[in-house]
Amino acid sequence: MGDQMLLESADAFGGDLAQYRGELLIHCYRMLGTLDEAEDAVQEAFARAWKGRQTFQRSISFRAWLYRIATNVCLNAIEVRQRDRVVIDPYPDHLWSGIAEPGAGPEARYDAHESISLAFLTVLQLLPPRQRAVLLLRDVLTFRATEVAALLDMSVAAVNSAHQRARATLRGSYRSPANSSNPGNLLKRYVRVWEAADVAGLVALLREDAVLTMPPKPMVTGAGQIGNFIGKAIFTIAPMRLLAAQANGSPAFAAYTRERGSNRFVPFALLVISTDGRQITQIDAFADPRVLARFELPAELAG
Repeated sequence: MGDQMLLESADAFGGDLAQYRGELLIHCYRMLGTLDEAEDAVQEAFARAWKGRQTFQRSISFRAWLYRIATNVCLNAIEVRQRDRVVIDPYPDHLWSGIAEPGAGPEARYDAHESISLAFLTVLQLLPPRQRAVLLLRDVLTFRATEVAALLDMSVAAVNSAHQRARATLRGSYRSPANSSNPGNLLKRYVRVWEAADVAGLVALLREDAVLTMPPKPMVTGAGQIGNFIGKAIFTIAPMRLLAAQANGSPAFAAYTRERGSNRFVPFALLVISTDGRQITQIDAFADPRVLARFELPAELAG
């Protein structure tokens, strides 16, 4: 069915919106960093698309038109945030399973898997919003510079300038994951040292420039500093058990703490692990109950 026919039929229009919902949700998640905000943005984008359906012009594809609306909704949402508020929530892998993104073309610098990793998203959130949008549209979704200019109401020169600055930031702050061996043994050791509250053992598993994020606390950088922080702030809470999970295409663990006066272990935090195959490069810790609820974790573990 052609784009014009879609706009003339409410049922067809609604069906086509549903077709793009998954990939737009992922795009908004990359832009905003949280699943709740991404879902709100997609709903707002669909409402705007329906309301403005008669303004659609065939000079761009229906998909590009939706990306234009969704990206601008995200830019507006970022603008009304607190300026120093950078929040990233993990996305359970089981929620990705039903979402199909278009395959990345040869022009894509970051593939679908890498571009949802928390290591990538952490750096992405440091970019000014418009640079972030340009980078995603160019290097993940592979829109041409002329297309991005039309989507964001920018000149091609401005798009190219924003693109270059965004790439420069990522070159200085982000390492693409190297092709490496399966980190299974590394993760087993991680579980052992964590459950033993072994600070020295944990530090030995971390790369020297490793990063720990634990929103809303400030980022901690460096193996020694991470060990010191975790040893004082987490390992002293109570004995813990870890349960394997998956988030953002990366290995993760649900951390359970033992309740005082009982042998029950209850959910405390989600730990998402990034590795280079030999050492841990980033730990992202989330203690928000809403985040934990998305992962469909057992309510407790036996002691």
